[in-house]
Amino acid sequence: MIKLSRRSLLLAGAGAAASAVLPRPLRALPAGRDAGTIVIGAGVFGAWTAARLRDGGQRVTLIDAWGPAHARASSGGESRMTRGAYGADEVYTRMALESLAEWRQLSARAGLPIFHRIGVLFFFPHVEPFLDETMRVHRALGLPTQLLDTAEMRRRFPQIDFTGIAAGLYEPEFGALMARRAVQTLVAEFVRGGGTYRQAQVVTPQAAGRTLPHITLATGEELAAERFVFACGPWLGRIFPDLLGRRIFPTRQEVYFFAPAPGDTRYQPGRLPGWADFNGGDIFYGFPDLEGRGFKIAHDAHGPPMDPDTGDRTLTPAMLADARAFMERRFPDLARRPLSEARVCQYENSSNGDFLIDRHADWDNVVLVGGGSGHGFKHGPAVGRYAAAPLSRHGLEPRAPRDGLMFGPGAQERNH
Repeated sequence: MIKLSRRSLLLAGAGAAASAVLPRPLRALPAGRDAGTIVIGAGVFGAWTAARLRDGGQRVTLIDAWGPAHARASSGGESRMTRGAYGADEVYTRMALESLAEWRQLSARAGLPIFHRIGVLFFFPHVEPFLDETMRVHRALGLPTQLLDTAEMRRRFPQIDFTGIAAGLYEPEFGALMARRAVQTLVAEFVRGGGTYRQAQVVTPQAAGRTLPHITLATGEELAAERFVFACGPWLGRIFPDLLGRRIFPTRQEVYFFAPAPGDTRYQPGRLPGWADFNGGDIFYGFPDLEGRGFKIAHDAHGPPMDPDTGDRTLTPAMLADARAFMERRFPDLARRPLSEARVCQYENSSNGDFLIDRHADWDNVVLVGGGSGHGFKHGPAVGRYAAAPLSRHGLEPRAPRDGLMFGPGAQERNH
C-alpha cells in the first residue's frame, strides 16, 4: 500500500492542458493500432476524459452503472456554480477559466442552454486576504472581477439583506452550469463522434503484475483494453477499498428550491446572480430562479457520511429549518415561501479538498480520477484534459518520477 501525498497540479498557462507528473510512463502503442481505453464512470470527470481520449483518436468505451449524471451521482441534479475565485490558488482559477471556454462552446452546440452567464457574487463579513489574493490572480489573468463595498451591493442587489457585510467579490463572466443536461449532452456527443457507451456495473478489479488486462462486469463478462480510467465519484472507495476506502469521503448534502411570489421577478437571472455568503466560514450559497425551478439554496458545511447506494435521501426537517433561518436573515422576502423542490446528493471529498488525478499504485495502465469535493464540476473540461494526457497514444513521458498518488494544491474554501 503506497502512501498518499499532496502534489501540485502543473499548468502550462491559462487555457493550457496540465502536464502529467506520474510515476511511470505508459507504453506507446504501435503506429496505426489502438487497443482501446475503457472509462468507468459517466459523471463530469469521466465524460470529459472519455471525450478527450476519443478526440485524440482512441477507441473509447464509457461505462456507468446507472447512466450519465443519474440521480445518485455527484454530477446529477440541476445546477452547479462556475467561478474563478480561489484566493491565491491560481491553478484552480486557470482551470476554471480554461473550462469556462469549453462549457460555453458545449452550451452553444446544445439544444438547451448549459451555461447561464448570470455572474457570481461572494460576500464577506470582514475584509479578508482571500479578496486581495483573488483580485491579484484575476488581474494577472485579465478577468473583469470587481470588489464591491456594501453600498454598491445594496444598490445592485436590493433583494439581499447585507447587514453585517463588509465587502463583496463580483465575477460577471461566470455563472451557472446545468449539471445533468451538461453531462448527458456531452455523452451524446461522445457517442455520435464514435465513442461507445455501455450501462453496466464494474466490480473491483483483480490482477497480478504491472498492468490490468481487463475489467469484470457484475454479469461476469470480461472487457479487455489497453488502458483504463476509473472516474467513479463516491464509488471510488468501494471499487478500490484498500487504496481509497479511507481517502474518499462521501458526505450527505441537501439542496432546496423555493418558489418566489407570483409575478416577483427580483429573483430571476439577470437581476440576482449566483451567490455565496462566506458567513464567517459557515458558507451558504445558491442561484436565482433558473428555468423556473425556484430560488436555490444550500448549506456548504459537510454533512454526515453518505453511502451513495443505500444512504437515506429523505429530507431532514432540521436542515430545512436551517435554510429558512438563513433566508430570514439574507433573503427575508423568500423565507416563508413554499418549497418547490429539494434533493439529497453528496460530495465526494478528498482529505484536503483537492482533486485525485494519478496513476494507480500497482497498475501502469490505470488512472484514477475523483475527489471533486463539491467544487469539481466546473473544472470538468480541464480535469478531463489532464487525466487523458498520460493515456495518450503517443506514450507521453512523465516530467519527473514520483511515487504515490497526486492531489492538487490545497485551498480552504472550494465548494459550490
